[in-house]
Amino acid sequence: MGLLFTKLWRLFTNEEHKVIIVGLDNAGKTTILYQFLMNEVVHTSPTIGSNVEEVIWKNIHFLMWDIGGQESLRSSWSTYYTNAQFVILVVDSTDRERLSITKEELCKMLACEDLKKAAVLIFANKQDIKGAMSAAEISQQLSLTSVKQHPWHIQACCALTGEGLYQGLEWITSHIKR
Repeated sequence: MGLLFTKLWRLFTNEEHKVIIVGLDNAGKTTILYQFLMNEVVHTSPTIGSNVEEVIWKNIHFLMWDIGGQESLRSSWSTYYTNAQFVILVVDSTDRERLSITKEELCKMLACEDLKKAAVLIFANKQDIKGAMSAAEISQQLSLTSVKQHPWHIQACCALTGEGLYQGLEWITSHIKR
C-alpha cells in the first residue's frame, strides 16, 4: 500500500530534479539539452555561462543546466553544483587528445562536497563519427570502475540523431525512483 501511495504521490507532484550538464567545449552539451527539450537539432554556438531549461519526460520535471565547457569557464562549474541530483558529463568520443582533461575535471567534480550525493551519467557522444572511441574505451580511460561513492552509468550516444539519449534519461529516472 505504501509503495502504491509513493508512486501516486510522485505522479501528481511537480517535484523538480536539478541536472547539470558539463563537459569540455564542443562535446555536444547544448545539442543534447535541446534534443531533450524539442527533440530536434538546433544550431548552437559556444555557450558562454549557461543555458537552463525545464525538461519534462515521463511526468518527471528536470531543471537542466548546460554549462559552458571552455577552459576559462571550467573553474566556475562548482557554482552550479548546489542541490544538483545528477551530473551529465558529455564526452566527445572523437577527442582522444583531451580525454585526460575530462578525467581531471571529473575527479575534481566527484571530490566536491556539493555533489557527494549526485549520480553521474556519462554520455559518450559522437558515436556516429568514424574512429570514435567506444563507451567501454572511454570508461577505461576515465577509470570509471574506481568511482565507488557515486552511482554512474556510461551511455553511447549521438546528440544529432538522439540515439542513446533517452536510454540515459531512463537510467536517471531509475535513480529517482530509488
